[in-house]
Amino acid sequence: MATPVALLSESVLGWSIFTIVLLVIVAFCWVYIRKYQSRQESEVISTITAICALAIALITSALLPVDIFLVSFMKYPNGTYKEWAASNETRQQIEDSVLYGYYTLYSIILFCVFFWIPFVYFYYEEKDEDNSNKCLQVKNALKYTIGFVIVCSVLLLIGTFVPLASPPNQNSTQWEKVQYLFEELGSSHGLAALSFSISSLTLIGMLAVITYTAYGMSVLPLNLIKGTRSILYERLENTEDKEEVEHQIDKLKAKCADGRPLSMRDRRNLQDLEAKLQVLHRRSRHLEVAERTCCNKVGSALRPMKILLGVFFILVALLFFVTLFISNLDKALHSAGISTGFIIFGTNLTNPLNELLLALQPVFPLDYVLITIITMYFVFTSMAGIRNMGIWFFWIRLYKIRPQRTQPQALLFLCMILLLIVLHTSYMIYSLAPQYVMYGSQKYLLQTPLPTADPSQGNHSTAVTKICDADAPEDQCTVTRSYLFLHKFWFFSTIYYFGNWAFLVVFLIGLVVSCCKGKKSVIEGEVDADDSDVSDDEYVH
Repeated sequence: MATPVALLSESVLGWSIFTIVLLVIVAFCWVYIRKYQSRQESEVISTITAICALAIALITSALLPVDIFLVSFMKYPNGTYKEWAASNETRQQIEDSVLYGYYTLYSIILFCVFFWIPFVYFYYEEKDEDNSNKCLQVKNALKYTIGFVIVCSVLLLIGTFVPLASPPNQNSTQWEKVQYLFEELGSSHGLAALSFSISSLTLIGMLAVITYTAYGMSVLPLNLIKGTRSILYERLENTEDKEEVEHQIDKLKAKCADGRPLSMRDRRNLQDLEAKLQVLHRRSRHLEVAERTCCNKVGSALRPMKILLGVFFILVALLFFVTLFISNLDKALHSAGISTGFIIFGTNLTNPLNELLLALQPVFPLDYVLITIITMYFVFTSMAGIRNMGIWFFWIRLYKIRPQRTQPQALLFLCMILLLIVLHTSYMIYSLAPQYVMYGSQKYLLQTPLPTADPSQGNHSTAVTKICDADAPEDQCTVTRSYLFLHKFWFFSTIYYFGNWAFLVVFLIGLVVSCCKGKKSVIEGEVDADDSDVSDDEYVH
């Protein structure tokens, strides 16, 4: 049995690792936001909000591997519980701590999505040029934020009174039924209401995963493989374009050399050509700067490594595609149907990723490293998808994500979308490896009878170690809190199931589109027609 000193040292070591990981996450978020933040339009409150929201998204995504690790760490490889986890009360305390960790982080996400990020967004939108009346700015921002608070309150109320279980007496009066609902609310401390609100946000996160993550999984590796266009070739092409545009401008101006006015059509064409020439001049300056920077030379030296990394990422994406297809097909064939949320216990079809995780269990801690990499892969491919597509509302592009040019509102939108994507990531990973997400690397002892030639000798049995699955005794295997949270409302699970099919379709479309596209420009996204000369000069210098 572990001594108090040993337990204390393990606790200190755990908190030290947690602190280091937290500092790394915050440092990464600061560098990422500062990389894309506009130099002219930056503001302290929006910058801090974006960094904190992005950090919360990454920390929440890391909670699933921790959940799987804790339920697995309770048992020895031979299937027996460790001494400190032999008591049901101890195991329940650990499970509750993980569950409350989920609810704490999800509550913070709820606060950010429905109050803080909208408030900061509208606070910046209400900013005047002289920036004199701060009180009016805060007042107007709060006025618009109330709408989000009302939506959150409605979701909490609906979640409070959603009947997860019917009253014990079906013949009870309406008052008794209402009283039963309030008793259930008190016994659960309102956690059902929070779960319903989070699940509702997860639906929006599902749409973001279908849109951004599916595209990011295809565009990120193919961009690494294809690389960027040659700077020398781009400069030559840009010079030819400038000469062509200047020639067209001279032809139009020659029409009015004798004093005759240009027609309306010619004036419009002249304005368009002058605007195009201005953009080409800016591209020329950016290409000159890109050619002189050391980042371009380092990128050229690391070209073979980028190709290998891109090949690895595309293989991982194809593995996810095949695994998700098999998992959805398994649910379609062997689940209890749409009325139960397509819940399935265990796997009936061979799931490559689930089998890989189970095969890595004997080599500690490879399975935990892999599940952490999978979680981070979803987050970073989502960030790549948002960066390449920009922020869209249906067919309308709201904002672009560009290095050192991104508006504060766009960064807030980016972080809000990532918060919503992280909520859906747990279900995606469960779909990829259902058995592992349910039980981790847990094993249990199964008593099997031994055949005897003489029945008078009595029955003899031996203990066989088996991997935990749906057939395991309830007291022998602990289910992760993430699995229980995902299946609290069956109708949400049903929508998630159909969302997985949509994800597969969008991934294939994104893969075809990414393959058909040519190489990106080395200054991709840095020069646009709507950029001002002042901001462009500041960027270049």
